[in-house]
Amino acid sequence: MHIDSKQQSIAATLALAPVVPVVIIDDAKAAVPMARALVAGGIPAIEVTLRTPAALEAVRAIAQEVEGAVVGVGTVLTPKDLHAAREAGARFAVSPGISPNILAAADDSDLPLLPGTATASEVMTLLERGYRHLKFFPAVPAGGHKLIAAWASPLPQVRFCPTGGISLSSAPDFLSLPNVICVGGSWLTPADKLKAGDWAGIELLAREARGLK
Repeated sequence: MHIDSKQQSIAATLALAPVVPVVIIDDAKAAVPMARALVAGGIPAIEVTLRTPAALEAVRAIAQEVEGAVVGVGTVLTPKDLHAAREAGARFAVSPGISPNILAAADDSDLPLLPGTATASEVMTLLERGYRHLKFFPAVPAGGHKLIAAWASPLPQVRFCPTGGISLSSAPDFLSLPNVICVGGSWLTPADKLKAGDWAGIELLAREARGLK
Protein backbone atom coordinates (compact mmCIF):
# COMPACT_ATOMS: atom_id res chain seq x y z
CA MET A 1 0.00 0.00 0.00
CA HIS A 2 1.38 3.41 -0.98
CA ILE A 3 2.09 6.02 1.70
CA ASP A 4 -0.71 8.23 0.36
CA SER A 5 -3.26 5.45 0.79
CA LYS A 6 -2.00 4.68 4.27
CA GLN A 7 -2.18 8.37 5.20
CA GLN A 8 -5.76 8.55 3.92
CA SER A 9 -6.58 5.59 6.14
CA ILE A 10 -5.00 7.26 9.17
CA ALA A 11 -6.88 10.48 8.42
CA ALA A 12 -10.21 8.62 8.27
CA THR A 13 -9.47 6.85 11.56
CA LEU A 14 -8.47 10.04 13.38
CA ALA A 15 -11.57 11.83 12.10
CA LEU A 16 -13.94 9.30 13.67
CA ALA A 17 -14.10 11.15 17.01
CA PRO A 18 -12.44 14.05 18.84
CA VAL A 19 -10.47 11.67 21.09
CA VAL A 20 -8.51 8.46 20.56
CA PRO A 21 -8.30 6.63 23.91
CA VAL A 22 -4.77 5.58 24.82
CA VAL A 23 -5.25 2.34 26.73
CA ILE A 24 -2.89 0.52 29.09
CA ILE A 25 -4.52 -2.86 29.72
CA ASP A 26 -3.31 -5.41 32.25
CA ASP A 27 -6.06 -8.02 31.81
CA ALA A 28 -6.96 -9.05 28.27
CA LYS A 29 -10.37 -10.22 29.52
CA ALA A 30 -11.28 -6.57 30.03
CA ALA A 31 -10.56 -5.66 26.41
CA VAL A 32 -13.86 -6.58 24.78
CA PRO A 33 -16.26 -5.02 27.34
CA MET A 34 -14.03 -1.92 27.52
CA ALA A 35 -14.03 -1.51 23.74
CA ARG A 36 -17.79 -2.07 23.56
CA ALA A 37 -18.28 0.66 26.17
CA LEU A 38 -16.10 3.08 24.20
CA VAL A 39 -17.91 2.33 20.92
CA ALA A 40 -21.29 2.71 22.66
CA GLY A 41 -20.13 6.12 23.88
CA GLY A 42 -19.22 7.21 20.35
CA ILE A 43 -15.47 6.60 20.47
CA PRO A 44 -14.61 3.88 17.90
CA ALA A 45 -10.85 4.37 17.34
CA ILE A 46 -8.90 2.80 20.22
CA GLU A 47 -5.13 2.72 20.73
CA VAL A 48 -3.95 -0.18 22.88
CA THR A 49 -0.37 0.43 23.96
CA LEU A 50 2.31 -2.27 23.95
CA ARG A 51 3.19 -1.54 27.56
CA THR A 52 1.83 -4.75 29.10
CA PRO A 53 2.01 -8.46 28.24
CA ALA A 54 -1.76 -8.46 27.67
CA ALA A 55 -1.71 -5.85 24.93
CA LEU A 56 -1.58 -7.98 21.76
CA GLU A 57 -4.14 -10.46 23.10
CA ALA A 58 -6.40 -7.51 23.88
CA VAL A 59 -5.99 -6.12 20.36
CA ARG A 60 -6.77 -9.51 18.85
CA ALA A 61 -9.95 -9.85 20.92
CA ILE A 62 -11.18 -6.36 20.08
CA ALA A 63 -10.47 -6.83 16.37
CA GLN A 64 -12.39 -10.09 16.28
CA GLU A 65 -15.29 -9.41 18.64
CA VAL A 66 -16.17 -5.71 18.86
CA GLU A 67 -18.29 -4.44 16.01
CA GLY A 68 -17.60 -0.82 15.13
CA ALA A 69 -14.22 -0.67 16.86
CA VAL A 70 -11.14 0.46 14.94
CA VAL A 71 -8.33 -0.87 17.08
CA GLY A 72 -4.73 0.22 16.80
CA VAL A 73 -1.49 -0.53 18.60
CA GLY A 74 0.54 2.14 20.36
CA THR A 75 4.08 2.29 21.75
CA VAL A 76 5.37 0.67 18.56
CA LEU A 77 9.15 0.92 18.89
CA THR A 78 10.58 -1.69 16.50
CA PRO A 79 9.82 -3.41 13.19
CA LYS A 80 8.93 -6.50 15.25
CA ASP A 81 6.29 -4.48 17.11
CA LEU A 82 4.83 -3.29 13.81
CA HIS A 83 4.64 -6.83 12.47
CA ALA A 84 3.06 -8.11 15.70
CA ALA A 85 0.45 -5.36 15.56
CA ARG A 86 -0.50 -6.34 12.02
CA GLU A 87 -0.69 -10.02 12.93
CA ALA A 88 -2.97 -9.21 15.88
CA GLY A 89 -5.47 -7.48 13.60
CA ALA A 90 -4.63 -3.85 14.32
CA ARG A 91 -5.92 -1.30 11.82
CA PHE A 92 -3.24 1.29 12.60
CA ALA A 93 -0.01 1.67 14.58
CA VAL A 94 1.31 4.57 16.65
CA SER A 95 4.91 5.28 17.64
CA PRO A 96 6.09 7.78 20.28
CA GLY A 97 8.85 9.03 17.99
CA ILE A 98 10.65 8.10 14.79
CA SER A 99 13.70 6.06 13.88
CA PRO A 100 15.15 4.94 10.53
CA ASN A 101 14.27 1.31 11.30
CA ILE A 102 10.63 1.91 12.17
CA LEU A 103 10.12 4.16 9.15
CA ALA A 104 11.68 1.57 6.83
CA ALA A 105 9.47 -1.13 8.32
CA ALA A 106 6.41 1.10 7.87
CA ASP A 107 7.33 1.60 4.21
CA ASP A 108 7.29 -2.17 3.74
CA SER A 109 4.08 -2.77 5.72
CA ASP A 110 0.48 -2.18 4.69
CA LEU A 111 -0.34 -1.17 8.28
CA PRO A 112 -0.77 2.64 8.48
CA LEU A 113 1.58 4.33 10.93
CA LEU A 114 0.96 7.48 12.96
CA PRO A 115 4.52 8.49 13.89
CA GLY A 116 5.33 10.68 16.87
CA THR A 117 7.02 14.07 16.63
CA ALA A 118 8.09 16.72 19.12
CA THR A 119 10.10 19.14 16.96
CA ALA A 120 9.73 21.00 13.67
CA SER A 121 12.75 19.10 12.33
CA GLU A 122 11.02 15.77 12.93
CA VAL A 123 7.89 17.08 11.23
CA MET A 124 9.96 18.13 8.21
CA THR A 125 11.68 14.73 8.08
CA LEU A 126 8.32 12.98 8.00
CA LEU A 127 6.92 15.39 5.42
CA GLU A 128 9.78 14.40 3.12
CA ARG A 129 8.63 10.78 3.46
CA GLY A 130 5.01 11.56 2.63
CA TYR A 131 3.52 11.75 6.13
CA ARG A 132 0.86 14.42 6.60
CA HIS A 133 -0.83 13.11 9.77
CA LEU A 134 1.40 12.95 12.83
CA LYS A 135 1.24 12.37 16.55
CA PHE A 136 2.56 15.23 18.70
CA PHE A 137 4.08 13.67 21.80
CA PRO A 138 4.44 14.34 24.66
CA ALA A 139 2.05 17.15 23.90
CA VAL A 140 1.91 19.12 27.13
CA PRO A 141 5.57 18.77 28.23
CA ALA A 142 6.81 19.44 24.68
CA GLY A 143 5.08 22.79 24.36
CA GLY A 144 1.33 22.24 24.40
CA HIS A 145 -1.24 23.81 22.14
CA LYS A 146 0.80 26.98 21.73
CA LEU A 147 3.59 25.08 19.97
CA ILE A 148 1.18 23.37 17.56
CA ALA A 149 -0.48 26.71 16.89
CA ALA A 150 2.92 28.16 16.00
CA TRP A 151 3.52 25.32 13.52
CA ALA A 152 0.27 25.98 11.64
CA SER A 153 1.72 28.82 9.56
CA PRO A 154 5.06 27.33 8.38
CA LEU A 155 3.74 23.73 8.23
CA PRO A 156 0.12 24.13 7.06
CA GLN A 157 -0.02 20.77 5.27
CA VAL A 158 0.33 18.75 8.49
CA ARG A 159 -2.43 17.72 10.90
CA PHE A 160 -1.70 16.45 14.38
CA CYS A 161 -3.07 14.14 17.04
CA PRO A 162 -1.56 15.59 20.22
CA THR A 163 -1.11 13.03 23.02
CA GLY A 164 0.49 13.21 26.44
CA GLY A 165 -0.81 15.07 29.46
CA ILE A 166 -4.14 16.06 27.87
CA SER A 167 -7.36 15.94 29.89
CA LEU A 168 -11.05 16.52 29.25
CA SER A 169 -10.64 20.13 30.40
CA SER A 170 -7.54 20.92 28.32
CA ALA A 171 -8.53 19.03 25.16
CA PRO A 172 -10.55 21.97 23.71
CA ASP A 173 -7.39 24.12 23.67
CA PHE A 174 -5.93 21.65 21.17
CA LEU A 175 -9.12 20.76 19.28
CA SER A 176 -9.79 24.43 18.49
CA LEU A 177 -6.63 24.59 16.34
CA PRO A 178 -6.96 24.21 12.56
CA ASN A 179 -4.07 21.74 12.37
CA VAL A 180 -5.38 19.37 15.07
CA ILE A 181 -7.60 16.53 13.86
CA CYS A 182 -8.13 14.89 17.27
CA VAL A 183 -6.33 14.30 20.57
CA GLY A 184 -5.15 11.17 22.32
CA GLY A 185 -5.94 10.66 25.98
CA SER A 186 -5.72 8.08 28.72
CA TRP A 187 -8.46 9.60 30.85
CA LEU A 188 -11.23 7.61 29.10
CA THR A 189 -9.98 4.26 30.42
CA PRO A 190 -8.57 4.90 33.91
CA ALA A 191 -6.95 1.96 35.66
CA ASP A 192 -9.47 1.94 38.51
CA LYS A 193 -12.46 1.63 36.17
CA LEU A 194 -10.75 -1.10 34.14
CA LYS A 195 -9.93 -3.05 37.28
CA ALA A 196 -13.45 -2.66 38.67
CA GLY A 197 -15.11 -3.51 35.37
CA ASP A 198 -16.97 -0.19 35.44
CA TRP A 199 -18.03 -0.30 31.79
CA ALA A 200 -20.91 2.13 32.34
CA GLY A 201 -18.42 4.60 33.76
CA ILE A 202 -16.14 4.21 30.75
CA GLU A 203 -19.09 4.67 28.39
CA LEU A 204 -19.96 7.90 30.22
CA LEU A 205 -16.39 9.17 29.87
CA ALA A 206 -16.55 8.30 26.16
CA ARG A 207 -19.81 10.25 25.75
CA GLU A 208 -18.22 13.28 27.42
CA ALA A 209 -15.24 13.04 25.08
CA ARG A 210 -17.49 12.60 22.05
CA GLY A 211 -19.08 15.95 22.86
CA LEU A 212 -15.79 17.84 22.65
CA LYS A 213 -15.27 20.26 19.79
